[in-house]
Amino acid sequence: MAALFTIGHSNHPIARFIDLLQAHGVAAVADVRSVPFSRRHPQFSQRALADSLDAAGIDYLALGDGLGARPRDPACVVDGHVDYDRIAARPAFALALDRVKAEAASRPITLMCAEREPLDCHRTVLVCRHLRGAIPAIAHIHGDGAVEPHAALERRMAEVLGVAPPPLLADPAAWEAAIEAAYRRKAAEMTGMR
Repeated sequence: MAALFTIGHSNHPIARFIDLLQAHGVAAVADVRSVPFSRRHPQFSQRALADSLDAAGIDYLALGDGLGARPRDPACVVDGHVDYDRIAARPAFALALDRVKAEAASRPITLMCAEREPLDCHRTVLVCRHLRGAIPAIAHIHGDGAVEPHAALERRMAEVLGVAPPPLLADPAAWEAAIEAAYRRKAAEMTGMR
């Protein structure tokens, strides 16, 4: 069964970050940052991170060109704001998603970006949104090591954004509509495209 995690490197020391990955059996990290560099946390700059992961027996995959939230393609920008729908329509995005699906089908993999909270990151709001039907087991690794299943995170997002259906109307169709509305609202909030 396919297994896909997400994680934010945040300000973790590299040893703690690797411990989190190993605790969940992660075999490969797919870096989805458009710019895989961190002046503030140099342990997460691409070369240093790849070397640390390699020393721990974890593969590093650079997928930011296809799955990053700040593509170089000017067609993905509308009125000075990145448009997630335009990013998702790019062939590079589809190819990178296919790579994630293939990797996840053969071994536990995690999408990695910088943000600690998955609801504040494009790895959830853009990438997982387009993987949710293709990979049955998506989960988010939090900084304390807890794992939140993607379905629970989607419901939390709908509740936080105030679009969850009333309890008496909480059938699957109502929840699906609420979750889609939450994805649209959160993407607009994150990109400034309100």
